[in-house]
Amino acid sequence: MSKVQKLPVELELATSAHVKYIQSLDTRKDEYEYWLTEHLRLNGLYWGLTALHLLRRPDALPRDQTIDFIISCQHDSGGFGAAPGHDAHMLYTVSAVQILALLDAFGELEKRGKGKARVGKFIADLQNRETGVFAGDEWGEEDTRFLYGALNALSLLGLLDLVDVGKAVDYIVACANFDGGYGVSPGAESHSGQIFTCVAALSIAGRLDVVNVEKLGGWLSERQVPGGGLNGRPEKKEDVCYSWWVLSSLEMIGRAHWIDRDSLVSFILRCQDTESGGISDQPGNMVDVYHTCFGIAGLSILGYDGLDPVDPVYCLPKSTTERILGKRK
Repeated sequence: MSKVQKLPVELELATSAHVKYIQSLDTRKDEYEYWLTEHLRLNGLYWGLTALHLLRRPDALPRDQTIDFIISCQHDSGGFGAAPGHDAHMLYTVSAVQILALLDAFGELEKRGKGKARVGKFIADLQNRETGVFAGDEWGEEDTRFLYGALNALSLLGLLDLVDVGKAVDYIVACANFDGGYGVSPGAESHSGQIFTCVAALSIAGRLDVVNVEKLGGWLSERQVPGGGLNGRPEKKEDVCYSWWVLSSLEMIGRAHWIDRDSLVSFILRCQDTESGGISDQPGNMVDVYHTCFGIAGLSILGYDGLDPVDPVYCLPKSTTERILGKRK
């Protein structure tokens, strides 16, 4: 484990400001940046809504309008695009399923959308039946992100039997490296984000037994830098989003106590805009909803007061996953 400077937790989470910031995001349609990020609209809704639920403000966005938007993004194939008129893709489909899970709205998908079975078929058809990995869309780019997303969404929908989970596990095992980490594909370097996708997918599959816990735990704990934050790879700068990607993986393998909690809490809190709301990647930078979500989710894993517990596998409130999946060991 790396040496970390002892930093005081001198700030508090600006909950009210963060709620107002998230509520404001869809009111900026006269700004150029709003339309530049249209390709992130559905993901952004998932990030914002998850943050609100963890902040214990689940009703801060209108439920019916949220569901209307989700349904408007669905294609006849069952998959979802980033916004109405955008092509269907695994990443946006997963975000749609997670939002519907948060809102307890799978029934609305059956009544107003194409139904769970159509969503499941869209996802299942993207699996490479020879290797077990998944593509993101019909054009065929394959990635462990899409593999994780497929198992995430299908397990929430109760349709995991549509795919070859054993083959998916074999593919993840092939992505393991000598340092205990995982890459985007066999032979690729270890990266914190890809490690999360692989470990979380193995958790859903009930196969964490294939993980080299001691090696992986050591590699992940070394991602903490002297300022308290976590990075994605050796020699890189710290970034709030890795407060989720690294910490959730450590939590899943029972090694979250291998990092300095107080220093990481301090780093995340120093990245927030306490007046206008939102959390940035590093102190003093511009905030965005992505880092806001994963900063708050990281604080939840760390047991920060006033936040709902987060499920480290799904990045959803534990109350949501327990309602759908039951309590897991």
